[in-house]
Amino acid sequence: MPTLNLKDVTKYIEQNIGTFHAKRLEKLEKLNFKEVLKRKNPYLFKAKNILTAQDLVKNLLDAYLQSQEETLFGDFLEGVAIFVCQKVFGGVKSRVLEGIDLEFPKNGNYYIIEIKSGPNWGNSSQIKKMKDNFKNAEKTLLKQNPKLNIVAVNGCCYGVENQPNKDGYQKICGQEFWQLISDSDTLYTDIIEPLGHQAKEKNEEFLKAYAKVVNQFTLKFAQDFCDDGVINWQKIVEFNSKTEK
Repeated sequence: MPTLNLKDVTKYIEQNIGTFHAKRLEKLEKLNFKEVLKRKNPYLFKAKNILTAQDLVKNLLDAYLQSQEETLFGDFLEGVAIFVCQKVFGGVKSRVLEGIDLEFPKNGNYYIIEIKSGPNWGNSSQIKKMKDNFKNAEKTLLKQNPKLNIVAVNGCCYGVENQPNKDGYQKICGQEFWQLISDSDTLYTDIIEPLGHQAKEKNEEFLKAYAKVVNQFTLKFAQDFCDDGVINWQKIVEFNSKTEK
């Protein structure tokens, strides 16, 4: 069985991290302020006693971008995990099994994994859907090979799970997840350095675009939702929540 070559992982990350930054910038540049305002809780921002248009715009923008970036970076880390597992265990990104991100054999078991960025990712219905995906994948695989010892795993790229044995699957997080797919106890820290490849340059580009968007959105917000320089919260709530007739 091949062992993990950290140089290969570093090369993969450095060659592909630019895609994350490009998508992050693209999301920012395509934003429509009123769409962002529609998606966020106006009552929360009122409760925080925000008084200036720019502060409100930055709070809305930052909250929206954080959720977008978490998704984008989670997708990137999933790609890193699949690349690593392919190199070590010949793992494949499943194209047939719904909801299964990775499948591979190891130590007499056949692992099917749904990868998430962190441990606190889903509500009860989303977790039920994952469990259904595991059950359906197991049925499909056992029809093909009844001798398989299938282990279903919710793998999380960061965090710690002290009670991994769940109903019908295992939840494995952080160091233990990266160790499972790589056989390396240190991979979870080894990938930190290459993730910073060109981060300074890319973030400077992003911050310039961010400042431009903040200025544009602040002007638009002041025109549409301020009266004599004072935020009109009633207008904001009506725009966000009023029933259209």
